[in-house]
Amino acid sequence: MFESVLTLLAEHDDLQSQLADPELHANPARSKKVNRRYAELSRIIAAYHEWKEVDDNLEAARELADEDAAFAEEIPDLVEQLEVTAEKLRRLLIPRDELDARDVIMEIKMGEGGAESALFAADLLRMYLHYAESNRWKTEIIEQTSSDLGGIKDIQLAIKGNSSDPAEGVWAHLKYEGGVHRVQRVPATESQGRIHTSAAGVLVFPEVDEPEEVELHPNDLKIDVYRSSGPGGQSVNTTDSAVRITHLPTGIVVAMQNEKSQLQNKEAGMRVLRARVLARQQEEIDAAASLVRKGQIRTMDRSERIRTYNFPENRIADHRTGYKAYNLDAVMNGALGPVIDSCIHADEETRLAELGDPE
Repeated sequence: MFESVLTLLAEHDDLQSQLADPELHANPARSKKVNRRYAELSRIIAAYHEWKEVDDNLEAARELADEDAAFAEEIPDLVEQLEVTAEKLRRLLIPRDELDARDVIMEIKMGEGGAESALFAADLLRMYLHYAESNRWKTEIIEQTSSDLGGIKDIQLAIKGNSSDPAEGVWAHLKYEGGVHRVQRVPATESQGRIHTSAAGVLVFPEVDEPEEVELHPNDLKIDVYRSSGPGGQSVNTTDSAVRITHLPTGIVVAMQNEKSQLQNKEAGMRVLRARVLARQQEEIDAAASLVRKGQIRTMDRSERIRTYNFPENRIADHRTGYKAYNLDAVMNGALGPVIDSCIHADEETRLAELGDPE
């Protein structure tokens, strides 16, 4: 069983040799790639050895059961352990999204609901910041446009992980967050206590490891500069420091005005643009390979309503997985793990069904 792991064992040994070679570390991009693959395979190899040990113990117990009743008594427990370790290994053998180990750029935008939507966008930002903190991930606000009441019209946030293991990657967890997040609650602006429904949008992009990974030809870029503005549109800068970059082949537009320097805004804009172009390229690859499945959890449809946050009932519900819990207060404080785990599990179930038995 699990003969396919034998090839991975050989690859794991080869990667171990590469990691011992000082020349590898002179190439940071290559070193990062090798480290990620090694971490992914290490998890599989450990699970394989765990399964093999139980399998060997079960075989030995069956051989000795007729001679010693103690071995016969161990068989039911060993059979159960074998099923558990085999299931763990099956899940690890599911081909991973090659971007799972990546850091991400997340965008949160106000949607339907006016001022209440902007306030909810700010709540989502706090939720993701707390979740990142609980995972010891680093966060950086690249661009932010605030509303008059302390809400957020639009924000772009970089989230950086701390592990080369794809299973622990930021993209591996947050790629499921893209879509429309709906909120039901009594807005702070509501004087008669009526429950309103509004929404905010979340977009998540894998960050580019090296600028050279996504080639942006200068002739494909239209760069405009203008004066930055604050809430209400008033000018907050007397120089043309804000930058808008349009990628002509794809029509993707990125605007930056947070920094006082035009150069800094341009650099931030290029960083976000590369992430968006990489995401667009990956979507096209997935579509061409027919990986965009019916029922896929990480939807490519950014207009899909993925989750409802019902404050009066303290209820959180994910519409893709059927997950529901009555601990919304904890979720808004960063306890997002079980919700995301339900997405990961549902995605794995779909992939397992498609793959059949990998043994």
